[in-house]
Amino acid sequence: MKRAVFLDRDGTLLEEANYVSELERLVFFPFSTDAVRLLNRAGFAVVVVTNQAGIARGIVEERFVGTAHAFITDRLAEGGARIDAYYYCPHHPQGIVEPYRGACDCRKPQPGMLKKAAVDLGLDLTQSFVVGDKLHDLEAGAAVGARGILVRTGYGRREEAKLDGALAPAAVVDNLMGAVSWILQA
Repeated sequence: MKRAVFLDRDGTLLEEANYVSELERLVFFPFSTDAVRLLNRAGFAVVVVTNQAGIARGIVEERFVGTAHAFITDRLAEGGARIDAYYYCPHHPQGIVEPYRGACDCRKPQPGMLKKAAVDLGLDLTQSFVVGDKLHDLEAGAAVGARGILVRTGYGRREEAKLDGALAPAAVVDNLMGAVSWILQA
C-alpha cells in the first residue's frame, strides 16, 4: 500500500478564488508545481480532494470541474509534476440543484473522498497526510488516521485562530511548500 498526500485545491494548491467557474481564475501559487514535483519524486501519490459546493448552489457547472482539473494537470506537467487523481464533492446541504442538495459522506469534513481514493489507488491512509487551508480538511484526515497539516494560505490564517486543542494538526505552516518540507522530514 502506498502513502499519499491529499491536497485541498482552492487556497492550498491554487489561490483561493471563491466559486471558480472560469479557467482564468485558476491561479497557481509560485511554489505549487515544485511542491507537487517533490512529492512525486519522494514516491507519494498526490491526490486532490476538493469540496465544490458551487455545483449544488448552481454557481458552477459540473463539467467545468473536469475542465479545471485537466487544466491543472497540463500546467503541472509543464513543470514535471503530476496529480495522481482528483476527487470532488458536488454536494451541499443548502444546494439549489436538487441532485446535489443534502448531506453526503464525501463532503469534507466527512472522509468519503479519502476512502474512495484509498480503494481506487491502493493507499494506506494511516501513513498519509492531508494538507489544507480549512479545519474540515484536517478533520477528514483525522477521521481516517492521516496526519493533517494546516497551511496559512487561502483561509488558513483565519482557521488557525479557531484551533482549540480538540483538533491538533501535525503542523501549521505558511504554505504548500512548507507542508512538503515538513512531510519530507517526518
